[in-house]
Amino acid sequence: MNDTKKVGRPKKFNREEALLGAIGVFWRKGYEGASMKQLTDAMGINSPSLYAEFGDKHGLYLEAIARYANDDACEPLVALEREADIKEAVKAFLEAVIDYSTHHQSGAKGCFLASCVSTSAGHVEGTAKLLRDAIAATDTRIAARFDVEKTRGTLPSDFPSKDQAKLLFDLRQGLVFRARAGMPEDELAADIEKSVAAVLAPAMVIPH
Repeated sequence: MNDTKKVGRPKKFNREEALLGAIGVFWRKGYEGASMKQLTDAMGINSPSLYAEFGDKHGLYLEAIARYANDDACEPLVALEREADIKEAVKAFLEAVIDYSTHHQSGAKGCFLASCVSTSAGHVEGTAKLLRDAIAATDTRIAARFDVEKTRGTLPSDFPSKDQAKLLFDLRQGLVFRARAGMPEDELAADIEKSVAAVLAPAMVIPH
């Protein structure tokens, strides 16, 4: 009779959960400030496993950026696309920005790209391109929402979707910056109506 005890199976590696753990550490500590121990603890793996899966800290960082940038569930964008009324949609976008900039579950404030990645773009190889790609993708997604309203006739056919998408993105980044500075939520929300009006205002035609 075989009395060998059954050995429990090791926990299966979950790459998605590991990347989310790494994002949280990089977000709070920055690229240089994130230690390997902090990363492996948050990811639930050991150092050899990290190197085997991601190559090194730099490779992990780039993959973490890509994972965050490609998240279709980004709450401000989801809010913008979910609301049927375009004015309410832009308002919901800005409200979601304020909410995740002040109450993020990780304890970090703002946006990972703006708070961490942008500060490393000048000296961590590969970061700047990922950041540019993420900005362009966000601009495109916002512009697409405006284009939907143009087809519905709720925005004029000459509404400059791309320009106003960039404006909305820049307003988002301003809110993130202010949130990181510790400005209170009610103060951040005070000018939402003005921001909505600026985004949806008819474009100024500049003669050449």
